[in-house]
Amino acid sequence: MSPHPLNQAVVAQALHDLRNGQLRRCQAMGFGEHDLEVLKQPALVALLVNARVPWCSVKVNRDILHRLVNQMHDIEQEISTVDRMLRLGASTEMISKYYGLTHQEVALRRNILGLPKRKGRHPILSEAQEVELWRSWKFAVTGRGIALDDEMALLNLSADLAESMSLPMSVIWAGLQNWIAQGLIGS
Repeated sequence: MSPHPLNQAVVAQALHDLRNGQLRRCQAMGFGEHDLEVLKQPALVALLVNARVPWCSVKVNRDILHRLVNQMHDIEQEISTVDRMLRLGASTEMISKYYGLTHQEVALRRNILGLPKRKGRHPILSEAQEVELWRSWKFAVTGRGIALDDEMALLNLSADLAESMSLPMSVIWAGLQNWIAQGLIGS
């Protein structure tokens, strides 16, 4: 029978924490002062590491486990949203402001997605496009009950409008932000 791996892992973690002055972490694992003195003696450490029976146990904190799993889902959703925004023509500034990516990270994401390098600004809307955008925007804001200070809901709506109108998201976003700033769209 070989040494129990949990014993090895706990001793390795405790020794690491002790070397780095993290006495409280060792105590939080369940070690008392006398136990920590034992870990200073190589012969006794070898005895603990090579023990074939587990002298410690693991308790799973299910709340933290589920929170971490949900965080992973949130990260996947964020990656999906950023990729969608880039495909729809969102600007680097928009991605940086709302998702905290640097210009280099946005450029890398564009490269990974196989998007062409952008040169200069997107064109401005024609009068017909602006009228269509106004109608679509007004209808959607009212229909979805979106508050004008809910920037994430507005971003999502802008992406939907960019997709349905086949216009760059950054152009739509700039137009909408301009109308909101001028007070043309009430809440």
